[in-house]
Amino acid sequence: SLKMASDSPESLMTLCTDYCLRNLEGTLCYLLDNETLRLHPDIFLPSEICDKLVNEYVELVKTDSIFEPHESFFTLFSDPRSTRLARIHLREQIVQDQDLEAIRKQDLVELYLTNCEKLTAKSLQTLVSFSHTLISLSLFGCCNIFYEEENPGGCEDDCLVNPTRQVLVKDFTFEGFSRLRFLNLGRLIEGVNVETLLRPLASLAALDLSGIQLNDVGFLTQWKDSLVSLVLYNMDLSEEHIQVIAQLRKLRHLDISRDHLSSYYKFKLTRRVLNLFVENLVNLTSLDISGHTMLENCTIPSMEEKMGQTSIEPAKSSIAPFRGLKRPLQFLGLFETSLCRLTHIPAYKVSGDKNEEQVLNAIEAYTEHRPEITSRAINLLFDIARIERCSQLLRALQLVITALKCHKDDKNIQVTGSAALFYLTNSEYRMEQSVKLRRQVIQVVLNGMESYQEVTVQRNCCLTLCNFSIPEELEFQYRRVNELLLNILNQSRQDESIQRIAVHLCNALVCQVDNDHKEAVGKMGFVMTMLKLIQKKLADKTCDQVMEFSWSALWNITDETPDNCEMFLNYSGMKLFLECLKEFPEKQELHRNMLGLLGNVAEVKELRPQLMTSQFISVFSNLLESKADGIEVSYNACGVLSHIMFDGPEAWGICEPHREEVVKRMWAAIQSWDINSRRNINYRSFEPILRLLPQGISPVSQHWATWALYNLVSVYPDKYCPLLIKEGGIPLLKDMIKMASARQETKEMAR
Repeated sequence: SLKMASDSPESLMTLCTDYCLRNLEGTLCYLLDNETLRLHPDIFLPSEICDKLVNEYVELVKTDSIFEPHESFFTLFSDPRSTRLARIHLREQIVQDQDLEAIRKQDLVELYLTNCEKLTAKSLQTLVSFSHTLISLSLFGCCNIFYEEENPGGCEDDCLVNPTRQVLVKDFTFEGFSRLRFLNLGRLIEGVNVETLLRPLASLAALDLSGIQLNDVGFLTQWKDSLVSLVLYNMDLSEEHIQVIAQLRKLRHLDISRDHLSSYYKFKLTRRVLNLFVENLVNLTSLDISGHTMLENCTIPSMEEKMGQTSIEPAKSSIAPFRGLKRPLQFLGLFETSLCRLTHIPAYKVSGDKNEEQVLNAIEAYTEHRPEITSRAINLLFDIARIERCSQLLRALQLVITALKCHKDDKNIQVTGSAALFYLTNSEYRMEQSVKLRRQVIQVVLNGMESYQEVTVQRNCCLTLCNFSIPEELEFQYRRVNELLLNILNQSRQDESIQRIAVHLCNALVCQVDNDHKEAVGKMGFVMTMLKLIQKKLADKTCDQVMEFSWSALWNITDETPDNCEMFLNYSGMKLFLECLKEFPEKQELHRNMLGLLGNVAEVKELRPQLMTSQFISVFSNLLESKADGIEVSYNACGVLSHIMFDGPEAWGICEPHREEVVKRMWAAIQSWDINSRRNINYRSFEPILRLLPQGISPVSQHWATWALYNLVSVYPDKYCPLLIKEGGIPLLKDMIKMASARQETKEMAR
């Protein structure tokens, strides 16, 4: 079912929402005075649509770097007569006091504010506007919402130094929030009196006090008939806490887990505490004790523990206190405890570090609010993916993608997540992944590259991109990928390995793509960047993969793209070509790449005069005799000269070498090549070759072109015969056979 889910297209609702948010002006809104967004007066939208617009907007701002947030977005929902909001989830820096203020007339039922650090006590007042309808509220990680700014009186000077001081609001309570049932106060700021804050609430069903230190939780018993879920993650517990919890007999979900790395805990779990929970909390279906140290051995003797099939029946439990359960738990959190490695655990879902299933359960359970735990769980998944084989690949991928999206600015998650992605997308898993899923991977990888200049993240992201078919799979993010890679290559200090991977990716991205793509990338400074890399390598006198890939990338990006060819010449490309030839006379691969590129330049009539110097022509003529890389260097040198000859004797503006002498050397070179040579070259179009056929000004150019076509169609008929026919080569060859000026051997070959 997971495969089907990942493969199905987005719903029409999602596509429309996305389109409207990216084109607000063209769809729902108009611009007032060129700056403020206003809703068209004839638009009326129900909460199903408005909730989705707001929640997707938050998601887009957070995960799509190209998406521009709008100052006045929330004002679109200020009037409940035209737009209704009911359930909204807002996150991080995206939301400010004025945004909540803008929607204060809405009858919100559910409001999740997660890590909204920009909200201040002004927003507490706005919350009161929702008090009569609100059922669920989360203020998780809103660390400034209980602070207001106070202007201190007194001397003028002091005001300039410290214009606003933050003061804790002491008098706010949930008075009047008569319908509130679900409340998350996780990571609430110290100094707020939780008991006073909550006392007015009549019947709480779920309460999350993660990361809050309370010595006395006796006040919780006022909801002992209604509380079904209690989360006390990272609260330092004592015997008093345990006694209070044991009185909350309606509890179905109890989480007393902790991050065992965060600070010193006096409290240790014992057999008696677990027995107390099992006896008193008879409705319990979910318990999390992750990160706890067991003071005593709670396990049954090891002989008995190892026996029989793995079972989730409480009667067979390896953890003795859980033998008293009426039925298996739905969820048991044992991450970073010794208990998760036991054989018989009475729960359908266990979070732990024993195997893939437990690790995935941990990532799933903790991603939203506990990145510190999640990054360690992803690290375990990384080891599983690297060393063993992942059996729940799609689930693993989706969980890592979610974690990377959710914690875009968390370095640990970005490092471990990007590393795990590399192993989860490699070729052995390829068949199981849908296009949609692979696109999601690419999106989070690019987000990571944008947010983090950190070497490890950059390297992991670049390596992961190498697992994709390039350019095909990256086409939908073409500009963005290229910009990011050029950005990496333009940094003054570079990590060798990243540089190598980035140049390789750049080269692959401009290979076999349309000319408009190449032009766009050329305008981004691609040619300049590659030439700078070549310049650096020349200065170090090294000819490595970076040097070869850079020339190869220039060869690809200049293919049938005159603008890029011109850039190559303008940025002293020819000077670098000569210097490389001189510095690395033995490097065949390098020579082939450089000459392939010059072949592209020579195809552009307007640029050929710049190649018409004694020095260049001598170099090309000498390379006709080169045996480097089979016939490739000689073939490309001859191609460059064929285009130059095609301009006729009057274009030959130099005394040395003589035109006839060069022509003679060209004939000799072509005659020396084996007609059945297998080739290291890839033609997308024959157009530049075909234009050398219908002319009498340079028979040798005609011969080179005919030889090229003959070789390609005879060695690779399936690929090149259709291309020759499609581009009208047949009539051109037939006409040429009738030409008096054509050489006999050329006609033979044409025939």
